[in-house]
Amino acid sequence: MGTKKQNEEYPKSCVIANPIYDTVFKKLMENERIAKFFLGTLLGENIVSLTVHPQEFTYRKKTEKGKKSSDDDNIGYSIYRIDFMATIETKEGEWKKILIEVQKSWDETDVIRFRNYLAEQYRIVDRINGEEIVLPITTIYLLGGRLAGIESPCIKVERHYRDMVHGNPIHAKSPFVEKLTHDSYVIQAGRIANERYGTKLNELLSLFEQAHFINQGSEISKQYTFLSNNKDIRFIASALNEMVADPAEREEIEKEAEALRTIDALFGKTHRKQQRIIEEQEKTIEEKDKALGEQAKTIEEKDKTIEEKEKALEEKDKQLAELMRQLNAK
Repeated sequence: MGTKKQNEEYPKSCVIANPIYDTVFKKLMENERIAKFFLGTLLGENIVSLTVHPQEFTYRKKTEKGKKSSDDDNIGYSIYRIDFMATIETKEGEWKKILIEVQKSWDETDVIRFRNYLAEQYRIVDRINGEEIVLPITTIYLLGGRLAGIESPCIKVERHYRDMVHGNPIHAKSPFVEKLTHDSYVIQAGRIANERYGTKLNELLSLFEQAHFINQGSEISKQYTFLSNNKDIRFIASALNEMVADPAEREEIEKEAEALRTIDALFGKTHRKQQRIIEEQEKTIEEKDKALGEQAKTIEEKDKTIEEKEKALEEKDKQLAELMRQLNAK
């Protein structure tokens, strides 16, 4: 149940807190109704029940050996991680338990920490009704940035079984395979641009769209337009509206935003420089590959020309030999 305000009829637009911030997203995921709707919409499954195990990891700048610590060393950034044990009802009517790991980060380039978290999750043995059991895992990555070359704001990476001997798909599922491999979902907040909200997924993604900010230079609040009669979407929008309207909660969001700006000022320049170096190196390699390809093509054409000349000479030799035979015959 929501508050009285959350259960009223709402106007067609309102100001909401930006859910890409850890402070905001964490509070959303602590609400069971919102968490069920968020996960169920992404997975396309009916979430029967959830058990939540939130965790948060903060990276802090390490002080160099022999150097005194400073205020800069207290600056860190986090990847918010929250683990759910979910009971879902499949489309076939079966009930099964799975682990859902949600990781949210502003920096999509730090793959190592994502892998470390996943390795930790694979080591966990859960206890259900007194029995130790290893559950299948599904991962959801909510990114503040954009992945190069992938324009879709929401993608699913899924597994398929295939018989490599005969080349046929295998429709059966094995617990062994299911527990050692997993499906993944990736949301790119920076690529969400919903002009029409035609599906439940699009309506959910529209809440994370990084546009329509209220104040220039600040991304903590934005104008959100309601184009849906979905009660869950309205419930989430109302919760986000209450967060940005509450002075204490707004202050927490502003603190996180300021910390991110500070981190970008300290480390962003170096990161962008490294990215430019990598891009230039990739461009140089691409140009060299192109040049080598052109050289190989030139050599191939020369070889072809030489081969044609040799073939022509061989043909002339045959003709000459035939003339000599005819002369000798006379």
